[in-house]
Amino acid sequence: MKQIVQEVRTGDSRVREIPVPAVNPGGVLVSVLASTISAGTERFVVDLARKSLIGKARQRPDHVYRVLEKIRQEGFFSTLSQMAAKLDEPMPLGYSAAGIVLECGRSVQEFKPGDRVAVAGPHASVVSVGRNLCAHVPDAVTFEQAAYTSIAAIALQGVRLGRLSLGDRVLVIGLGLIGQISICLLKAQGCYVFGTDIDPTKLALAQELGADAAACGSPIEEVRAFTRSLGVDAAILTAATSSNEPIRFAAEVCRPKGRIVLIGTAGLNLPREPFFKKELEFTVSSSLGPGRNDPVYEEKGIDYPVGYARWTVQRNMQAVLETMAAGKLPVEKLTTHRFSIDQAAEAYDLIIKGTEPYLGIVIEYQRAEQKPQRRLVLRSTATGNGDLGVSLIGAGNFARLVMMPILSKAPGISWRGLCTAKGLNAVHSGRKMGFAFATTEASELWNDSQTQVVFIATRHDLHAELVLAALRAGKHVFVEKPLCIKPEELEAISGCIEELGEKCPLLMVGFNRRFAPATDHVQQFFRGTTPLSVSYRFAPGYVPRDSWTQDLEVGGGRIVGEGCHAIDTCVALTGSVPVRVFAESVSKPNYTETTDDSVFITLRHENGSISNISYQAAGDRAFPSERVEVFGGQKVAVIDAWDQIQLWSGNRCKKLRGHKDKGHKAEFAAFLKACREGGAWPILWNQLRDSTWASLVAVSSLREGMPVGKDNLSEPLAFEPKADSR
Repeated sequence: MKQIVQEVRTGDSRVREIPVPAVNPGGVLVSVLASTISAGTERFVVDLARKSLIGKARQRPDHVYRVLEKIRQEGFFSTLSQMAAKLDEPMPLGYSAAGIVLECGRSVQEFKPGDRVAVAGPHASVVSVGRNLCAHVPDAVTFEQAAYTSIAAIALQGVRLGRLSLGDRVLVIGLGLIGQISICLLKAQGCYVFGTDIDPTKLALAQELGADAAACGSPIEEVRAFTRSLGVDAAILTAATSSNEPIRFAAEVCRPKGRIVLIGTAGLNLPREPFFKKELEFTVSSSLGPGRNDPVYEEKGIDYPVGYARWTVQRNMQAVLETMAAGKLPVEKLTTHRFSIDQAAEAYDLIIKGTEPYLGIVIEYQRAEQKPQRRLVLRSTATGNGDLGVSLIGAGNFARLVMMPILSKAPGISWRGLCTAKGLNAVHSGRKMGFAFATTEASELWNDSQTQVVFIATRHDLHAELVLAALRAGKHVFVEKPLCIKPEELEAISGCIEELGEKCPLLMVGFNRRFAPATDHVQQFFRGTTPLSVSYRFAPGYVPRDSWTQDLEVGGGRIVGEGCHAIDTCVALTGSVPVRVFAESVSKPNYTETTDDSVFITLRHENGSISNISYQAAGDRAFPSERVEVFGGQKVAVIDAWDQIQLWSGNRCKKLRGHKDKGHKAEFAAFLKACREGGAWPILWNQLRDSTWASLVAVSSLREGMPVGKDNLSEPLAFEPKADSR
């Protein structure tokens, strides 16, 4: 399939060939037949991408601040490599399309294959969207008309925020695509409309679509006459400018207690005098309506109750389509240009260069095959002539910035398949790193005879399912932490390993800190000393409640998703698994913020050692995030930030300092060596299992207020799995 993307580094808008995206349980897969370019929004993205680095910095000073903060926290070279990777990443363009449903997720009942739908999805031959970003297209509406739906829903949401009714007089500032649609919607509900724009060529179309009056610039006296000197009831701002003039003009002509709604972009220096004297309301409209950018609504497909949110994204989209069917929103009059998807570069050149007037630009597509192709061959042979075929699931920041660069330098491996849900990152990173193929279907990796090893770096809720499938397919598995996020998933993985017995492939979890040089120094320092007391302070900084990592169903929460690092490091340092766990967190009465991420966790180990983990998210991000102190045998060891070590013994201190190394390179090397040579797993299964168990029951302890003992864990295996080199 084909998708239009923006190359951030080069500034080029181009069409890429990618595999068809996967469809999630609450989503639909749609063959797109038409999509519409949102010229204002997309021009901003394309124009920014075509600027120099200095130009980009001037346009987005907020990003410059974030980069400076990252340099302070992570160092210059680490930040530089991450910036380079981010600039190299292509961006999908577009959000308004229409087509025919190809497939439905298992929990979707309201759509069926063959349905005609409008979707809030990108410019691509095939798109996968959540059920709430999809709406049925009435028979009287063509695909080209329906391709305007998401854009029109943005206009409708702005009109709704104006709280307008029959007879109200409204000013629309900016007569681009959304401005013209706003006029139609306002007329459909009986309003009188005055339209303004700095381009006189747009005035005639506005009046053709129903505007009662139109003029150039900021015609204050004409608007006053239009309202019989009362002032407009509301002003809808759809212009795209950095000037403060639209706000000033709107405030001047609004009646007392009037409303100003900003849909587009404008300077936000609100003039106090008219706002104060008239008690004006000012609102910035948020895209298509309630639900937009909410993962619960968009990704999980959970709708808002109609009694509490009458007009959500989907309901706005459906209302727009019904207005088109009634003939009150003639979007076909807005179309000035049509391009096939192969001509997309010409369409964006038209927008940027402005060689001729344009308004509605429609992209046209061929209908996709009924059986989507989810595998795309990138090269006939993979790079590297190694004996170990390696595939990867996930191409997020960790996979691209940590996994791929390290593994690419590992001797003796050949890249096979790269799998992502949407396919774009799989193709981009796959070509760059030399993978043999890109896919959106994990089973392509299981069926690839040349793949012996699979690395998993997806969101946490997919880990257990993918681990089980890979092991049963006979692949060695490295899964980035955590191993799983639910007790029943841990039981299932344990049962699978026992079932496969001696034939079980190697399984390893990305507990990298146990492989750090600092950890090795401390282990050697305390060799033969038991029991030990370990204190681990982990202060990673605040993460908002709405982050996927905080979602217990997706990320598992921060204890399971990240605190597991500290738990496993304590297991490695003491050389003993936990047998009892007690956790207690801060309390914030009447607050809705997460409290699980400000917690103390106490572990009792099997050999009598104890560990205390202080996981604190409420501190300053600039504060050093990790410090480990180990006591035992009249000795003390301290690890600071993984680049400083203190070893205290005999009233003397030996200080070691190196570069910051959290063990990623060493853990990958140990894993790959075991895959080739066989033998004991780099992390024994009982430690993988029990570290995971401890993170899961730490959450249970928080809820129950009591320690949780190991009698809650199933019996250990009768054997310790070994890696089979095969």
